[in-house]
Amino acid sequence: MPHRKQERGKSKNMGAVTSRATDTDRHVGARIRERRIMLGLSQQQMADMIGVTYQQAHKYERGINRISAGRLYQIAQVLKVPIEFFFENLEDLGKEASPNDRQRMCLELARNFSQISNERHQDALSQLARALVSK
Repeated sequence: MPHRKQERGKSKNMGAVTSRATDTDRHVGARIRERRIMLGLSQQQMADMIGVTYQQAHKYERGINRISAGRLYQIAQVLKVPIEFFFENLEDLGKEASPNDRQRMCLELARNFSQISNERHQDALSQLARALVSK
């Protein structure tokens, strides 16, 4: 039997395998984006830290491109979270919707807070938030 070149995206033992991103890939990408914003990092900053282009980082976050295990480990180190962080709430994937306005506002608040360089200002803002909650 002549040796045939294996078709791209096909595995001899597993049947058809697609390289397209899945809902899981999009979930992992959304968790990467969420954590990056919480740390106050831009996509370019994160891309530089993991050694990819801005475009590649963007595709990871949108779930357009799949992330290898090694790259995910590297991203977890840069974002200072365990690998499991990216898979939290994965079982709720079917119920998950895009972030609502309140979630977007919270992410923006976290990003802006982390960019305040003066610790006294951060502390004052934190105390203000606690005072508003108690009223």
